[in-house]
Amino acid sequence: MKIISYNVNGVRAAVNKGFVDWLKNTNPDVICLQEIKALKEQLDVTIFENAGYKYHYWFSAQKKGYSGVAILSKTKPKHVEYGTGIETMDFEGRNLRVDFDEISIMSMYLPSGTNNERLDFKFNYMDEIQDYLSLLTEQIPNLVVCGDYNICHDEIDIHNPKMKNVSGFLPEERSWLGAFIQSGFIDSYRYLHPTRQEFSWWSYRANSRANNKGWRLDYAMVSKTLQEKIKRSVILTEAVHSDHCPILVEIDK
Repeated sequence: MKIISYNVNGVRAAVNKGFVDWLKNTNPDVICLQEIKALKEQLDVTIFENAGYKYHYWFSAQKKGYSGVAILSKTKPKHVEYGTGIETMDFEGRNLRVDFDEISIMSMYLPSGTNNERLDFKFNYMDEIQDYLSLLTEQIPNLVVCGDYNICHDEIDIHNPKMKNVSGFLPEERSWLGAFIQSGFIDSYRYLHPTRQEFSWWSYRANSRANNKGWRLDYAMVSKTLQEKIKRSVILTEAVHSDHCPILVEIDK
């Protein structure tokens, strides 16, 4: 199964930049989207259906033009879970899960900590999602949690490791992500590429992408139960529909 995760920074904007043609050519079985910034009613979903994704699910934020996640799939899942049931995070549309017979896939958009108020919100979300996923993996052991985690884990994951006072690379955030992995997940990219430095997000400022001054914020975290089935994990840096680029993981069925 080929799974892609992509923070599109506005799905309508991405479509206008050629996202659908790219999707056809890349041809994943499932694609998880974050920061869709749209309601389903605002989209022409037939363009995704015509691209081969008959099954598509959208979980938008209550605030229009903000946050939101989606999953497009070629095959019908046996169950779709909208949100987590935790009110403090679900109003921003940050979690959506599809369950298949042998694997479940979540699209997750972890908040950024752009100011003190949002940093507190981020830390609260981190605590609550960790508890939620710890319970979930007891029921669903084969889980892939894809998405924008808004955290660089190690120094290799950021172009300037001296940025220790900036949200996304705070010691507390990095420690949480390490504990998240230790709770039963594998960072599929780092598992296969222990020393490679690649990024998945670049600021729009200061020509950051052209100068490759980026951050690796996007992850396909795979349950340890699937460790032997991780076939490939790559960052698709050539895709330019967003300030992020997509990541891909292939899991043997």
